[in-house]
Amino acid sequence: MTSPVRALCLSSRSTKSRKTPTVRSPEQSQAMRAVMGFGDLKSAAGLRVLNEFLADKSYIEGYVPSQADVAVFDALSGAPPADLFHALRWYNHIKSYEKQKGSLPGVKKPLGKYGPVNIEDTTDSAAKNAKEDDDDDIDLFGSDDEEEENEDAKRIREERLAQYESKKSKKPALIAKSSILLDVKPWDDETDMAKLEECVRSIQMDGLIWGASKLVPVGYGIKKLQIQCVVEDDKVGTDVLEEKITAYEDFVQSMDVAAFNKI
Repeated sequence: MTSPVRALCLSSRSTKSRKTPTVRSPEQSQAMRAVMGFGDLKSAAGLRVLNEFLADKSYIEGYVPSQADVAVFDALSGAPPADLFHALRWYNHIKSYEKQKGSLPGVKKPLGKYGPVNIEDTTDSAAKNAKEDDDDDIDLFGSDDEEEENEDAKRIREERLAQYESKKSKKPALIAKSSILLDVKPWDDETDMAKLEECVRSIQMDGLIWGASKLVPVGYGIKKLQIQCVVEDDKVGTDVLEEKITAYEDFVQSMDVAAFNKI
């Protein structure tokens, strides 16, 4: 059976060990759970939220410039447009404290701690995500396997280039050729045309091949020799042919090019 004194002591200890629960008002609880921010302050939508927020306020918090104003000011890309006059008025005012920013009262907090409730701060989200993606793409510790693959790829590429150059050097170069039809005229109708053609065909040059020929009447019993030849353009020209053919001056009066076609 417990004595009255012991029961009193136990009751006293039990009372001391129990903590009194903290009671918060509905407004306090909502404030702790609420999301705050201006959205993306680098976007037009975020600037509009800031402008509406400052419609009835001079500062982000309180009644004097503070680190809250500095935090929001630093998050902006520049001055708001003229049509957002509340935000522009605030921006120009805080800008005048440029040299005193560090001495303004308060503690600079994340952007998500300022602004209207139920609007989440997303100002740096895009830049942060982009940076994380870039970091994921960078392998600071490249593996030996990748280095070996790079060496193999380089070796294969060099081998293929060597093979290509070898095939290219063995491939015969394209030779430009032309088909020429010549008109070789005698002095008169007494010229021995067989002898004239023999003289023309006796001209032999590297890159010159004689073809078919025929005699074509030109008038007064005179006939001209029309003869075909194929020449390599880099080796034989019509001026050289004319010089050599007209050198047989006992038989040849003149030479003309009747047709000239590239092959």
